[in-house]
Amino acid sequence: MAIDKFISFESSAVPLAIENVDTDQIIPARFLKATTRDGFGENLFRDWRFDKNNEPIKDFVLNDDTYTGKILVAGKNFGSGSSREHAAWAVHDYGFKVVVSSFFADIFRGNSLNNGLLPVQVSEEFLVKVFAEIDKDPNAQFKVDLENQQFTIVATGESTGFEISSYKKECLLNGFDDIDYLISIKDKIEAFEEARA
Repeated sequence: MAIDKFISFESSAVPLAIENVDTDQIIPARFLKATTRDGFGENLFRDWRFDKNNEPIKDFVLNDDTYTGKILVAGKNFGSGSSREHAAWAVHDYGFKVVVSSFFADIFRGNSLNNGLLPVQVSEEFLVKVFAEIDKDPNAQFKVDLENQQFTIVATGESTGFEISSYKKECLLNGFDDIDYLISIKDKIEAFEEARA
């Protein structure tokens, strides 16, 4: 299953200044019955977005029209808890292309990269600056440059690098999942096999 090619972009951001957000909070277990990735976005942070009567909770950030964009900025330790891939599906299906945090759970990071969602890990100090910029201007723009592995606060020009494996970077830039990648190097695989025969 191919993913969309990741193209560097600028966007405003949605601030979720909560630490230790686990996968059950991202997508509650009762919504895990589907077998395809579609439709999970509507239940992203379901129990934080809606009350028991299915009414939107007005003070939750995703229900606040003040904030928009393709970047979710979260507190430290995002995606902890169970290994459900559905959490990455939900964040991506909602419309986010990037999640910024000062720490990601390893399994969530892997699931995100496998599904076209870029986790950008920054220092705690830089994360504070990002939240402060959004607080100052809800329409503040941020630039995500995967090719050069840079995340930039456009208004100030402050930038920080982020780590990503060269393999996953290549996959995102080309819109490859693991199978697509293997197909892309089929000639090299065949040449290697012939050399060993």
